[in-house]
Amino acid sequence: MTAPVFVVGELPGPQPAFVLDGPEGRHAVSVKRLHAGEEVVLTDGAGRWARGEVVAAEGRDRLVVRLAEVAEEPAGSPRITVVQALPKGDRGELAVETMTETGVDAIVPWAASRCITQWRGERGLKALAKWRATAREAGKQSRRVRFPEIADAATTKQVAALLARADFAAVLHEDRDYPSAALATAELPASGEIVLVVGPEGGVSPEELTLFEEAGAKAHRLGRSVLRTSTAGTAATALLLGRTGRWS
Repeated sequence: MTAPVFVVGELPGPQPAFVLDGPEGRHAVSVKRLHAGEEVVLTDGAGRWARGEVVAAEGRDRLVVRLAEVAEEPAGSPRITVVQALPKGDRGELAVETMTETGVDAIVPWAASRCITQWRGERGLKALAKWRATAREAGKQSRRVRFPEIADAATTKQVAALLARADFAAVLHEDRDYPSAALATAELPASGEIVLVVGPEGGVSPEELTLFEEAGAKAHRLGRSVLRTSTAGTAATALLLGRTGRWS
């Protein structure tokens, strides 16, 4: 198995005895039970990372690590952003978790007109914090050193503006009475930004489709079956990572 990943606020240069403490140190010592000689990876979650060798575990929450040179993983290209309509219950965290593990670069929560769930006030802030915490933990679990950005919740007009700036924009929409193209054969850019819109369980409304089309996003389908909103973004991200060569 590859070395476990831990997050630090700032990575120094090579050090013989860097101390990982706090929640990350506690997880390393008390949960992972790491000991001298084992390898770890420390990252800031924004692409900077360094290999480390455990020197000692002290108490319940201090890991002493010998750090190597700091490296930087470049951002993936083309960048893949998924606009995710707000699902019910914990399906939002499920969507964030699996898209993060797959390799998405950014996720934009979207309050679509047909969303049952709405983020308002304190409840909305807590839900957004959960999405961000989920992305962080899923990034560590999948051994990423560049975690996806989780944006603030967007309105439909804000999503349209994001689509207008994209190099390729698509709305995942499956309707026998509405023309759509296959995402598997769409012409994709070699660089820049790809933005996908995943609607709620009730689908993207006609008014939203019209606005998004005016912004340059066409309707695309993944296949014959209709996926749930919590899984469509993951499937589409995997397809695009394969087609753009980022999984090669």
